[in-house]
Parts: sequence; structure tokens; C-alpha cells
Amino acid sequence: MPSLCRSCLSVFDDAPPRCPACRSPRMLSHPELFDLGIAHMDCDAFFASVEKRDNPALQDKPLIVGGGTRGVVSTCCYIARVRGVRSAMPMFQAKKLCPDAVVVPPRMSVYAEVSRQIRAMMDALTPAIEPLSLDEAFLDLRGTARLHHAPPALVMARLVRRIEQELGLTASVGLSHNKFLAKIASDLEKPRGFSVIGQAETLAFLAPKSVRMIWGIGPAGQEQLERAGIRTFSDITRWDRQALHERFGAMGSRLYHLARGQDARPVAPDRALKGISNETTFDVDTSDPDLLDGHIWRMAEKVSGRAKAHDMAGWTVTLKLKRANHTLITRARKLDRPTQLADAIYRTARHLFDAVGNQGPYRLLGVGISDLLPARDDDRQTDLLDPDAPKRAGAERATDAIRARFGKDAIIKGRSLR
Repeated sequence: MPSLCRSCLSVFDDAPPRCPACRSPRMLSHPELFDLGIAHMDCDAFFASVEKRDNPALQDKPLIVGGGTRGVVSTCCYIARVRGVRSAMPMFQAKKLCPDAVVVPPRMSVYAEVSRQIRAMMDALTPAIEPLSLDEAFLDLRGTARLHHAPPALVMARLVRRIEQELGLTASVGLSHNKFLAKIASDLEKPRGFSVIGQAETLAFLAPKSVRMIWGIGPAGQEQLERAGIRTFSDITRWDRQALHERFGAMGSRLYHLARGQDARPVAPDRALKGISNETTFDVDTSDPDLLDGHIWRMAEKVSGRAKAHDMAGWTVTLKLKRANHTLITRARKLDRPTQLADAIYRTARHLFDAVGNQGPYRLLGVGISDLLPARDDDRQTDLLDPDAPKRAGAERATDAIRARFGKDAIIKGRSLR
């Protein structure tokens, strides 16, 4: 049975309970361990782990990254998860479940920088990388054994150890023969997990599992399956393909293949980022224009920070407002040239806000950019309608350089204090 020690990275032909080389119990054994090449990796509680790394005083405390009593949880550490806290949970509910939790606001620019470092490590392994978020990606390592003088399982174990040693973060890996199963495998043993699903065991592994494991089927889809008496993968295999298609449409064909562990989707390196946005839910509904203006600026800065981290710019700026009665107002404007600058994003979003008029009070405000493309130096061109724009762009670039050297709070705009 091929085996790998995840501590010292020694490889063995048998499956000892402890590593003969370093005595570690972190042994990974599987009949197909060195034959599989599709991997899914994501960092464990990424935002929360970065916060704990940067502030050791938080290490043993339940931590929630989010904010506001009516906001939502961006992510939380595993201590908080044991208490029932989950991502996207309303903050008021999270605080009831875990009243002693420390709550910190997200620092997207920091997470984006760490993400760049992780991506650079991945790029050294294979060009076939499909990012799903800042801390999560598929990797196709088939055909790389000669390059790395190691099978994909060992290459991924090296990557995880490097992330832990150099960045102070942990990650979990799933390894299989397609993306669907690799994604499932990576969730099996978090945190610091490394799970393998081989071809020979696929049907037996899936049969008793809940269909809730299928990525991308939301509550409405799950309710449809429940009504049809489908709760496990084995329930799906009792239906023929035509019946599934007639009952569920295109989703039926997908279910037929996934229940049999079949997924022909390639790892797509050119999967494009469609948009970048940020939003906040207020503790108290507000119509205060100064308060809202301050939030528009802060969100423009966060969107700009993520765009700069990805080296992207957007043609379209979008403003999102949710009123007290939950009706949604969305406005968008196409720019004369793409931008990644906070100043340009803010000014456009502010114009959109002014055009909406006094329809508050509002409970939620969001700003975003879309129609993305690689960033250029268009922001330095003269605009006849706004001749001071290049000066503001230069000032913002200088501010970015100062913050990169001395910290994000080295320079703060007055409007962000509102």
C-alpha cells in the first residue's frame, strides 16, 4: 500500500501506523495514492487564520471575521465553528451562539496579498490552476511527475508544508480523478486534512452520502430532490437518465453523472474574475448622507484594493442599496476608461447615489466594479471634463506606496472618518 508521511514527506511501499523516519502519526495511505492527479486545495478558515497569525493574542479565542449586529459572518475560526457559527450567518445569531467571540472587520488587502503569495507557490507546480476564491483552487498535476521527480500526492504535501512554514497558515487537500471528487475529498478532514478518493472506490464511497455534498445545488434544488425522495447518491442511481432529465431538466443530467462519480470538466486556468464588490449592512437603518458618503468611500477603497491585488480594472461601477422594507435598488454606469482607482470608483458611485435621490432609510449599501480586464495606465490620461483626475490618480498611487511601506493606517482620508 503506497504511503506518504505528511510531516517529513518520506515515501513508503507499505502502510505503517507511524512514520519509520520521523515517528509522526500523520501517515497517508491509499492504493491509488500515486496514480491520481486532480487536486483541490483551500486554506483552513483563511481570513480568521490570517488574523490569528498576525495577532497571536487571538490564538486560543473564538474569532469571527465580519461586523455589525446586522451584518454577516465572513468566516470564523474552528473554535467558533464548534459553537455552531458558520460563514454567511447573521451576526446577531453568531453572537448568540458564541457571545465571547472576538469580532474583527475583514482586511481584504491583507488577504489578497497572502493569496498572491500562495498563488505564486502554485504557479511553480503547474500552469493548470483554476482559482475559486482568494484561498481555494483546483490544480491539475497530471503529467508533472517527471518535472518534479515526484507524484502529485507528494507535490501537494510539499506545497501544504511550505504554506505552513513560510506563511504560518494551514490548508486541506483533496486528491482524486476529477474535480467533483477532489472538492468533496478536501472537505472530509478539515483542518489540515489530506483525503484521497480513488477510482475503484468511487461508487461505494458516494452511495450512502447525502446529495447535499453536491456543490452548487442551493436550498431550492435540495427541496426539489427531497420531494422526489432523493436524499443520497444511491437514491439517484435508482433513476434512469431520461427520468431524471424529465423531472429536473439540465440538473437531472448532471445528477446522473455525479452520482456515478463522473465529471469531465477540465481544470480551467482561464476562469475569469467577473466582478469585485463590497457591501455592508448597517446596525440601524440610515438616511444620513454624510454617514452614507463615508461608507461609499470605504467600500470604494476596499474594491480598489482587491482590484489592485488582482492587477485588474473595471469598465462598470455598480451601486447597490437595500431599503428598510428590503426592496433593492441597483444602479450602474459604464466608464469612459476602465479603472482600479478608489477615487474614480468613489466618484462614480457617489454620482449614482445622488441620482437615486432620497429613497432611504437604507439597511444595506454596496459598491462594485465589473467588466474586468488587466489593468493599464489609462488613469494617467487627461480627461477634458476632469483635468485634475491624473493628479488625484498620482496621489493615490503615492498613498498606496506609503501604506505598503508603513501600514494601511499611515494615511487616512478625512471622508473615511465619517
